[in-house]
Amino acid sequence: QVQLVESGGGLVQPGGSLRLSCAASGTIVSISAMGWYRQAPGKQRELVVSITSGGSTNYADSVKGRFTISRDNAKNMLYLQMNSLEPEDTAVYYCHGSIRSSLPQGYLEHWGQGTLVTVSS
Repeated sequence: QVQLVESGGGLVQPGGSLRLSCAASGTIVSISAMGWYRQAPGKQRELVVSITSGGSTNYADSVKGRFTISRDNAKNMLYLQMNSLEPEDTAVYYCHGSIRSSLPQGYLEHWGQGTLVTVSS
Protein backbone atom coordinates (compact mmCIF):
# COMPACT_ATOMS: atom_id res chain seq x y z
CA GLN A 1 0.00 0.00 0.00
CA VAL A 2 1.22 3.47 -0.89
CA GLN A 3 0.80 6.51 1.32
CA LEU A 4 1.45 10.19 0.71
CA VAL A 5 1.75 12.27 3.85
CA GLU A 6 1.98 16.06 3.77
CA SER A 7 3.42 18.28 6.47
CA GLY A 8 4.38 21.90 6.94
CA GLY A 9 1.07 23.70 6.74
CA GLY A 10 0.01 26.33 9.22
CA LEU A 11 -0.87 29.96 9.79
CA VAL A 12 1.33 32.62 8.23
CA GLN A 13 1.02 36.36 7.75
CA PRO A 14 0.72 37.88 4.26
CA GLY A 15 4.16 38.15 2.70
CA GLY A 16 5.46 35.23 4.75
CA SER A 17 6.81 31.86 3.70
CA LEU A 18 6.06 28.21 4.31
CA ARG A 19 7.62 24.98 3.11
CA LEU A 20 5.41 21.97 2.52
CA SER A 21 6.76 18.44 2.42
CA CYS A 22 5.24 15.23 1.11
CA ALA A 23 6.62 11.81 1.95
CA ALA A 24 5.72 8.82 -0.21
CA SER A 25 5.98 5.47 1.53
CA GLY A 26 4.99 1.86 1.06
CA THR A 27 5.72 -0.47 -1.80
CA ILE A 28 7.10 1.81 -4.51
CA VAL A 29 8.80 0.70 -7.68
CA SER A 30 8.87 4.09 -9.32
CA ILE A 31 7.18 7.49 -9.23
CA SER A 32 6.31 9.39 -12.36
CA ALA A 33 4.76 12.85 -12.13
CA MET A 34 4.11 14.46 -8.76
CA GLY A 35 2.40 17.67 -7.89
CA TRP A 36 0.70 19.97 -5.46
CA TYR A 37 -2.97 20.82 -5.70
CA ARG A 38 -5.06 23.06 -3.49
CA GLN A 39 -8.69 23.54 -2.63
CA ALA A 40 -9.98 26.74 -1.12
CA PRO A 41 -13.30 26.85 0.72
CA GLY A 42 -16.17 26.74 -1.73
CA LYS A 43 -13.90 26.20 -4.72
CA GLN A 44 -12.79 23.28 -6.82
CA ARG A 45 -9.43 21.63 -6.37
CA GLU A 46 -6.86 23.19 -8.68
CA LEU A 47 -3.35 22.41 -9.80
CA VAL A 48 -0.67 24.52 -8.14
CA VAL A 49 2.36 22.95 -9.75
CA SER A 50 3.48 19.61 -11.13
CA ILE A 51 6.89 18.09 -11.71
CA THR A 52 7.96 15.13 -13.82
CA SER A 53 10.50 12.54 -12.75
CA GLY A 54 12.99 14.37 -14.93
CA GLY A 55 12.36 17.70 -13.24
CA SER A 56 10.16 19.50 -15.76
CA THR A 57 7.67 21.76 -14.02
CA ASN A 58 4.30 23.32 -14.77
CA TYR A 59 3.18 26.18 -12.51
CA ALA A 60 -0.20 27.81 -12.23
CA ASP A 61 0.03 31.44 -13.32
CA SER A 62 -1.12 32.59 -9.89
CA VAL A 63 1.97 31.16 -8.15
CA LYS A 64 4.70 31.69 -10.74
CA GLY A 65 7.68 33.49 -9.25
CA ARG A 66 6.49 32.86 -5.69
CA PHE A 67 6.33 29.08 -5.31
CA THR A 68 9.03 26.54 -6.08
CA ILE A 69 8.54 22.80 -6.36
CA SER A 70 11.30 20.26 -5.89
CA ARG A 71 11.62 16.54 -5.40
CA ASP A 72 14.15 14.11 -4.02
CA ASN A 73 13.73 10.94 -6.06
CA ALA A 74 16.09 8.94 -3.86
CA LYS A 75 14.00 9.69 -0.77
CA ASN A 76 10.58 9.74 -2.47
CA MET A 77 10.02 13.25 -1.18
CA LEU A 78 8.24 16.24 -2.70
CA TYR A 79 8.54 19.82 -1.51
CA LEU A 80 6.83 23.14 -2.10
CA GLN A 81 8.55 26.35 -1.06
CA MET A 82 5.95 29.10 -0.85
CA ASN A 83 7.12 32.70 -0.61
CA SER A 84 5.29 36.02 -0.67
CA LEU A 85 2.13 34.30 0.48
CA GLU A 86 -1.16 36.05 -0.09
CA PRO A 87 -4.56 35.58 1.58
CA GLU A 88 -5.74 34.09 -1.73
CA ASP A 89 -3.29 31.22 -1.18
CA THR A 90 -5.34 30.03 1.78
CA ALA A 91 -6.42 26.46 1.05
CA VAL A 92 -5.91 22.82 1.84
CA TYR A 93 -2.85 21.69 -0.11
CA TYR A 94 -2.75 18.14 -1.41
CA CYS A 95 0.19 16.12 -2.59
CA HIS A 96 -0.36 13.96 -5.68
CA GLY A 97 1.77 11.25 -7.22
CA SER A 98 1.59 8.77 -10.09
CA ILE A 99 3.14 5.71 -8.50
CA ARG A 100 3.92 2.18 -9.63
CA SER A 101 3.85 -0.35 -6.81
CA SER A 102 4.73 -3.48 -8.71
CA LEU A 103 5.50 -4.80 -12.15
CA PRO A 104 3.78 -5.22 -14.53
CA GLN A 105 1.20 -2.96 -12.85
CA GLY A 106 0.94 0.52 -14.30
CA TYR A 107 1.03 3.85 -12.53
CA LEU A 108 -1.83 4.63 -10.16
CA GLU A 109 -2.87 8.02 -8.84
CA HIS A 110 -2.36 8.65 -5.15
CA TRP A 111 -3.33 11.58 -2.96
CA GLY A 112 -2.29 12.75 0.47
CA GLN A 113 -4.78 13.75 3.13
CA GLY A 114 -4.01 17.45 2.75
CA THR A 115 -2.45 20.12 4.91
CA LEU A 116 -4.10 23.45 5.68
CA VAL A 117 -2.35 26.68 4.79
CA THR A 118 -3.91 29.84 6.18
CA VAL A 119 -2.57 33.24 5.17
CA SER A 120 -3.97 35.91 7.42
CA SER A 121 -2.91 38.84 9.54
